[in-house]
Amino acid sequence: MEAAAQRELSGEKATRIVEAMRSSVARRGISGSTFEHVAREAGVSRGLLHYYFGTKEALLVEVVRRDAEHRIARLDEPLAAASSADEILQILVADLQDSIDNEPGFWVLLFELFTAGRRNPDIQREVGVLFSRTREHVAEIFRAKSSEGVLNLRHDADAVVGLLFALADGIALQMLSDPEGDHAPMIAAGLTPRATTRR
Repeated sequence: MEAAAQRELSGEKATRIVEAMRSSVARRGISGSTFEHVAREAGVSRGLLHYYFGTKEALLVEVVRRDAEHRIARLDEPLAAASSADEILQILVADLQDSIDNEPGFWVLLFELFTAGRRNPDIQREVGVLFSRTREHVAEIFRAKSSEGVLNLRHDADAVVGLLFALADGIALQMLSDPEGDHAPMIAAGLTPRATTRR
């Protein structure tokens, strides 16, 4: 049964379910996004959602997991081609800006899941695992760039990536909380450091 579920989850129905949940959260928030709403919008039975995901929280984590994997995969090629620390920072900042401008629902869901995780240990654990895997993936890229001589990391790659992700989360929160504000100086400040470039 597990193998059959995995095949189904990798297919078109799973994509519709994930998209329906993402869309519902953007309009109604987590609390208002019920399996009934999602099933109707995805064109599947409510029982199918329960069968594959069990809980709404598990589906929410799956939405964030897929979005995070998509974003990281999108970074792989440009980061691999980067030839300086400045270029790496520019790639990361440009991707952050693009996601805030064009995929704000990802951040809204992420922040809502963090809040939900404060009340639900299962969500907290799943989101923590997701964050850890994402950081590890980017840290591997940073280690590769260090081996190439592009980066001269003063600290462990995992720590550096963790700090960068924390900054990105904070920047996203500020920009989404004040969409009319001028955030250009803050972004420019993040691009200023050059200490990690190997001469």
